[in-house]
Amino acid sequence: MELTEEEYNKLGEDEKRLYRRKQTKDGNKVLYRIAKEKGVKNFDKFTNAGYKGLYNGETANDIAKRKGLRYREDILDNMGSVELGANVFRITQTEALLEKQEKPNENIATNTHYKVGKAIRETIEKLGGTMPEELPTPKKSIKELEKERQNRLEV
Repeated sequence: MELTEEEYNKLGEDEKRLYRRKQTKDGNKVLYRIAKEKGVKNFDKFTNAGYKGLYNGETANDIAKRKGLRYREDILDNMGSVELGANVFRITQTEALLEKQEKPNENIATNTHYKVGKAIRETIEKLGGTMPEELPTPKKSIKELEKERQNRLEV
């Protein structure tokens, strides 16, 4: 479901997180399909390239450790709406650039993901925004919010 800017602005932080998290899930499905078409086989390396660009060299594991997450807990489920928004932008811009990539080449695709992440980081810095790694980790994960929402619906 798409929201207008006005509708989005009326949402509380938890609802914004749920909305942005769905965007990252849907976007990653498309991104990984395109990356596979462009020759990507090592998806860990590809994924970490985008995070390294956006998070000043941090991998997904580094981000998880910094956030104090349990083993295999999804980092995207533990981001606020602003941080998720930066990741949605990283995902969509990488998709667009990979679509233009003419020949399948894993290195080019992976480097593109890194460059997009880095460019978004530089833009956040230029605008005077808070760097993604400095944003607070929400108290509740997306999974916890979804469970609470489900429990409310069942009552």
